[in-house]
Amino acid sequence: MNTKNILHLLAEFQQLGIVEQIDYKKFHLYGIITHSTAIEGSTVTEIENQLLFDEGITSSKRTLQEQQMNLDLKAAYERSFSMAKEHEGFSTSMLCDLSAIVMKNTGSSYNTLNGSFDASKGDLRLVNVTAGFGGRSYLAWQKVPKALEVFCSWFNEKRQALSADDVIATYALSFEAHLRLVSIHPWVDGNGRMSRLVMNHLQVEADALPTVVYKEHKEQYIQALVDSREKECSEPFLDFMFGELEYFLQQNIYNYKKSWKIL
Repeated sequence: MNTKNILHLLAEFQQLGIVEQIDYKKFHLYGIITHSTAIEGSTVTEIENQLLFDEGITSSKRTLQEQQMNLDLKAAYERSFSMAKEHEGFSTSMLCDLSAIVMKNTGSSYNTLNGSFDASKGDLRLVNVTAGFGGRSYLAWQKVPKALEVFCSWFNEKRQALSADDVIATYALSFEAHLRLVSIHPWVDGNGRMSRLVMNHLQVEADALPTVVYKEHKEQYIQALVDSREKECSEPFLDFMFGELEYFLQQNIYNYKKSWKIL
Protein backbone atom coordinates (compact mmCIF):
# COMPACT_ATOMS: atom_id res chain seq x y z
CA MET A 1 0.00 0.00 0.00
CA ASN A 2 1.45 3.35 -1.09
CA THR A 3 -0.20 5.65 1.46
CA LYS A 4 1.70 8.71 0.32
CA ASN A 5 0.61 8.27 -3.31
CA ILE A 6 -3.03 7.68 -2.33
CA LEU A 7 -3.07 10.86 -0.25
CA HIS A 8 -1.47 12.75 -3.14
CA LEU A 9 -4.10 11.42 -5.57
CA LEU A 10 -6.95 12.26 -3.18
CA ALA A 11 -5.63 15.82 -2.86
CA GLU A 12 -5.36 16.18 -6.65
CA PHE A 13 -8.85 14.72 -7.11
CA GLN A 14 -10.27 17.30 -4.71
CA GLN A 15 -8.24 20.15 -6.17
CA LEU A 16 -9.53 19.43 -9.68
CA GLY A 17 -13.11 19.58 -8.40
CA ILE A 18 -14.06 16.33 -10.11
CA VAL A 19 -16.80 15.46 -7.62
CA GLU A 20 -18.35 18.93 -8.09
CA GLN A 21 -19.35 18.17 -11.67
CA ILE A 22 -23.10 17.98 -12.30
CA ASP A 23 -24.45 14.49 -11.55
CA TYR A 24 -20.98 13.12 -10.73
CA LYS A 25 -22.21 11.41 -7.56
CA LYS A 26 -25.16 9.88 -9.39
CA PHE A 27 -23.08 8.44 -12.20
CA HIS A 28 -20.42 7.29 -9.74
CA LEU A 29 -23.11 5.36 -7.87
CA TYR A 30 -24.34 3.84 -11.13
CA GLY A 31 -20.78 2.66 -11.77
CA ILE A 32 -20.52 1.12 -8.29
CA ILE A 33 -23.80 -0.75 -8.84
CA THR A 34 -22.87 -1.95 -12.33
CA HIS A 35 -19.52 -3.33 -11.23
CA SER A 36 -20.94 -4.87 -8.04
CA THR A 37 -23.66 -6.79 -9.88
CA ALA A 38 -21.25 -7.73 -12.69
CA ILE A 39 -19.06 -9.48 -10.11
CA GLU A 40 -22.15 -11.59 -9.33
CA GLY A 41 -22.79 -12.43 -12.99
CA SER A 42 -24.85 -9.51 -14.31
CA THR A 43 -24.06 -8.43 -17.87
CA VAL A 44 -25.98 -5.13 -17.69
CA THR A 45 -23.73 -2.28 -18.82
CA GLU A 46 -23.35 1.13 -17.20
CA ILE A 47 -25.18 2.82 -20.09
CA GLU A 48 -28.01 0.27 -19.87
CA ASN A 49 -28.28 0.92 -16.14
CA GLN A 50 -28.42 4.67 -16.76
CA LEU A 51 -31.38 4.16 -19.11
CA LEU A 52 -32.99 1.71 -16.70
CA PHE A 53 -32.58 3.93 -13.63
CA ASP A 54 -33.32 7.31 -15.21
CA GLU A 55 -35.79 6.48 -17.98
CA GLY A 56 -37.20 3.11 -16.96
CA ILE A 57 -36.04 1.70 -20.29
CA THR A 58 -35.21 -2.00 -20.12
CA SER A 59 -32.80 -3.79 -22.42
CA SER A 60 -33.96 -6.65 -24.63
CA LYS A 61 -30.39 -7.96 -24.51
CA ARG A 62 -30.50 -8.63 -20.74
CA THR A 63 -32.59 -10.98 -18.64
CA LEU A 64 -35.29 -9.63 -16.37
CA GLN A 65 -33.47 -11.10 -13.35
CA GLU A 66 -30.26 -9.22 -14.20
CA GLN A 67 -32.10 -5.93 -14.48
CA GLN A 68 -34.05 -6.55 -11.28
CA MET A 69 -30.76 -7.29 -9.50
CA ASN A 70 -29.50 -3.86 -10.53
CA LEU A 71 -32.72 -2.06 -9.60
CA ASP A 72 -32.77 -3.74 -6.20
CA LEU A 73 -29.16 -2.85 -5.49
CA LYS A 74 -29.83 0.77 -6.44
CA ALA A 75 -32.74 0.88 -3.97
CA ALA A 76 -30.53 -0.66 -1.27
CA TYR A 77 -27.78 1.92 -1.86
CA GLU A 78 -30.27 4.77 -1.68
CA ARG A 79 -31.55 3.46 1.64
CA SER A 80 -28.03 2.82 2.93
CA PHE A 81 -26.71 6.27 2.00
CA SER A 82 -29.74 7.90 3.61
CA MET A 83 -28.98 6.00 6.82
CA ALA A 84 -25.29 6.92 6.56
CA LYS A 85 -26.17 10.62 6.60
CA GLU A 86 -28.09 10.04 9.84
CA HIS A 87 -25.14 8.10 11.32
CA GLU A 88 -27.40 5.23 12.35
CA GLY A 89 -25.68 2.43 14.24
CA PHE A 90 -25.32 -1.02 12.73
CA SER A 91 -27.40 -3.92 14.02
CA THR A 92 -28.41 -7.34 12.79
CA SER A 93 -31.93 -6.13 12.01
CA MET A 94 -30.56 -3.15 10.06
CA LEU A 95 -28.31 -5.41 7.97
CA CYS A 96 -31.14 -7.86 7.33
CA ASP A 97 -33.42 -5.01 6.25
CA LEU A 98 -30.80 -3.89 3.73
CA SER A 99 -30.31 -7.47 2.55
CA ALA A 100 -34.06 -7.74 1.97
CA ILE A 101 -33.86 -4.76 -0.40
CA VAL A 102 -30.80 -6.19 -2.19
CA MET A 103 -32.56 -9.54 -2.69
CA LYS A 104 -36.15 -8.32 -3.06
CA ASN A 105 -36.78 -9.60 -6.60
CA THR A 106 -34.06 -12.22 -6.98
CA GLY A 107 -34.05 -14.00 -3.61
CA SER A 108 -35.67 -17.41 -3.09
CA SER A 109 -37.33 -19.18 -0.18
CA TYR A 110 -35.81 -22.35 1.23
CA ASN A 111 -37.21 -25.29 3.17
CA THR A 112 -34.48 -27.15 5.04
CA LEU A 113 -34.15 -29.64 7.86
CA ASN A 114 -33.24 -26.68 10.06
CA GLY A 115 -36.32 -24.66 9.14
CA SER A 116 -37.58 -22.34 6.42
CA PHE A 117 -36.09 -19.00 5.44
CA ASP A 118 -36.58 -16.46 2.66
CA ALA A 119 -33.62 -14.66 1.10
CA SER A 120 -35.94 -12.05 -0.42
CA LYS A 121 -36.91 -11.02 3.12
CA GLY A 122 -33.32 -10.75 4.35
CA ASP A 123 -33.54 -13.88 6.50
CA LEU A 124 -30.26 -15.27 7.80
CA ARG A 125 -29.29 -18.62 6.31
CA LEU A 126 -30.24 -21.84 8.09
CA VAL A 127 -27.84 -23.97 6.04
CA ASN A 128 -24.08 -24.25 5.76
CA VAL A 129 -22.32 -22.93 2.66
CA THR A 130 -18.88 -23.28 1.09
CA ALA A 131 -16.69 -20.88 -0.87
CA GLY A 132 -17.18 -22.57 -4.25
CA PHE A 133 -16.47 -26.15 -5.32
CA GLY A 134 -13.92 -27.67 -2.99
CA GLY A 135 -13.62 -24.42 -1.04
CA ARG A 136 -13.50 -23.96 2.71
CA SER A 137 -16.81 -23.83 4.52
CA TYR A 138 -18.02 -20.54 5.91
CA LEU A 139 -19.14 -20.16 9.51
CA ALA A 140 -21.70 -22.77 10.65
CA TRP A 141 -25.20 -21.35 10.30
CA GLN A 142 -25.91 -21.75 14.03
CA LYS A 143 -23.09 -19.31 14.80
CA VAL A 144 -24.15 -16.60 12.35
CA PRO A 145 -26.52 -14.59 14.63
CA LYS A 146 -23.91 -14.24 17.37
CA ALA A 147 -21.17 -13.47 14.85
CA LEU A 148 -23.28 -10.66 13.40
CA GLU A 149 -23.88 -9.21 16.86
CA VAL A 150 -20.13 -9.23 17.49
CA PHE A 151 -19.49 -7.69 14.06
CA CYS A 152 -21.97 -4.84 14.65
CA SER A 153 -20.60 -4.13 18.12
CA TRP A 154 -17.03 -4.04 16.77
CA PHE A 155 -18.00 -1.90 13.77
CA ASN A 156 -19.99 0.63 15.79
CA GLU A 157 -17.13 1.05 18.26
CA LYS A 158 -14.57 1.52 15.49
CA ARG A 159 -16.81 3.93 13.55
CA GLN A 160 -17.24 6.17 16.57
CA ALA A 161 -13.50 6.22 17.23
CA LEU A 162 -12.58 7.32 13.69
CA SER A 163 -10.89 10.68 13.26
CA ALA A 164 -12.36 12.88 10.53
CA ASP A 165 -8.84 13.84 9.47
CA ASP A 166 -7.56 10.28 8.98
CA VAL A 167 -8.94 9.25 5.60
CA ILE A 168 -6.58 6.26 5.34
CA ALA A 169 -7.95 4.86 8.62
CA THR A 170 -11.49 5.36 7.29
CA TYR A 171 -10.76 3.36 4.16
CA ALA A 172 -8.91 0.68 6.13
CA LEU A 173 -11.89 0.22 8.47
CA SER A 174 -14.36 0.08 5.57
CA PHE A 175 -12.24 -2.56 3.82
CA GLU A 176 -11.88 -4.54 7.05
CA ALA A 177 -15.66 -4.45 7.58
CA HIS A 178 -16.15 -5.69 4.02
CA LEU A 179 -13.81 -8.61 4.68
CA ARG A 180 -15.33 -9.52 8.05
CA LEU A 181 -18.93 -9.43 6.85
CA VAL A 182 -18.35 -11.49 3.72
CA SER A 183 -16.35 -13.99 5.81
CA ILE A 184 -19.34 -14.47 8.13
CA HIS A 185 -21.51 -14.96 5.02
CA PRO A 186 -24.77 -14.34 6.91
CA TRP A 187 -27.12 -14.92 3.97
CA VAL A 188 -27.50 -17.68 1.44
CA ASP A 189 -27.09 -15.15 -1.40
CA GLY A 190 -26.14 -11.49 -1.84
CA ASN A 191 -23.21 -11.52 0.61
CA GLY A 192 -20.79 -9.89 -1.81
CA ARG A 193 -23.20 -7.10 -2.73
CA MET A 194 -24.01 -6.52 0.94
CA SER A 195 -20.36 -6.44 2.00
CA ARG A 196 -19.47 -3.92 -0.70
CA LEU A 197 -22.53 -1.86 0.24
CA VAL A 198 -21.50 -1.78 3.93
CA MET A 199 -18.01 -0.72 2.85
CA ASN A 200 -19.43 2.13 0.78
CA HIS A 201 -21.87 3.03 3.59
CA LEU A 202 -19.02 3.87 5.96
CA GLN A 203 -17.15 5.78 3.26
CA VAL A 204 -20.18 7.97 2.57
CA GLU A 205 -20.81 8.43 6.28
CA ALA A 206 -17.25 9.73 6.65
CA ASP A 207 -17.50 11.96 3.53
CA ALA A 208 -14.94 9.83 1.72
CA LEU A 209 -15.15 8.79 -1.93
CA PRO A 210 -17.03 5.48 -2.29
CA THR A 211 -14.76 2.72 -3.60
CA VAL A 212 -15.42 0.65 -6.72
CA VAL A 213 -14.45 -3.02 -6.94
CA TYR A 214 -13.92 -3.32 -10.67
CA LYS A 215 -15.46 -6.24 -12.52
CA GLU A 216 -12.25 -6.48 -14.57
CA HIS A 217 -10.41 -7.26 -11.33
CA LYS A 218 -12.82 -9.95 -10.15
CA GLU A 219 -10.22 -12.73 -10.13
CA GLN A 220 -7.76 -10.69 -8.07
CA TYR A 221 -10.58 -9.60 -5.75
CA ILE A 222 -11.66 -13.17 -5.01
CA GLN A 223 -8.05 -14.29 -4.62
CA ALA A 224 -7.42 -11.51 -2.10
CA LEU A 225 -10.44 -12.66 -0.08
CA VAL A 226 -9.23 -16.27 -0.22
CA ASP A 227 -5.70 -15.28 0.80
CA SER A 228 -6.94 -13.29 3.79
CA ARG A 229 -9.15 -16.14 4.94
CA GLU A 230 -6.43 -18.76 4.57
CA LYS A 231 -3.75 -16.63 6.23
CA GLU A 232 -6.24 -15.39 8.83
CA CYS A 233 -5.10 -11.81 8.37
CA SER A 234 -6.64 -8.85 6.59
CA GLU A 235 -3.45 -7.59 4.92
CA PRO A 236 -3.88 -9.30 1.50
CA PHE A 237 -7.40 -7.95 1.12
CA LEU A 238 -6.60 -4.46 2.39
CA ASP A 239 -3.64 -4.27 0.01
CA PHE A 240 -5.92 -5.21 -2.89
CA MET A 241 -8.61 -2.70 -1.91
CA PHE A 242 -6.16 0.17 -1.47
CA GLY A 243 -4.93 -0.77 -4.94
CA GLU A 244 -8.50 -0.45 -6.24
CA LEU A 245 -8.80 2.97 -4.63
CA GLU A 246 -5.52 4.06 -6.19
CA TYR A 247 -6.64 2.76 -9.59
CA PHE A 248 -10.00 4.56 -9.29
CA LEU A 249 -8.33 7.88 -8.49
CA GLN A 250 -5.79 7.54 -11.29
CA GLN A 251 -8.46 6.68 -13.86
CA ASN A 252 -10.77 9.52 -12.82
CA ILE A 253 -7.99 12.10 -12.76
CA TYR A 254 -6.68 10.95 -16.16
CA ASN A 255 -10.14 10.98 -17.78
CA TYR A 256 -10.96 14.40 -16.31
CA LYS A 257 -7.72 15.94 -17.54
CA LYS A 258 -8.10 14.31 -20.95
CA SER A 259 -11.66 15.60 -21.38
CA TRP A 260 -10.59 19.13 -20.46
CA LYS A 261 -7.37 18.84 -22.50
CA ILE A 262 -5.27 19.49 -19.39
CA LEU A 263 -2.87 16.68 -20.27
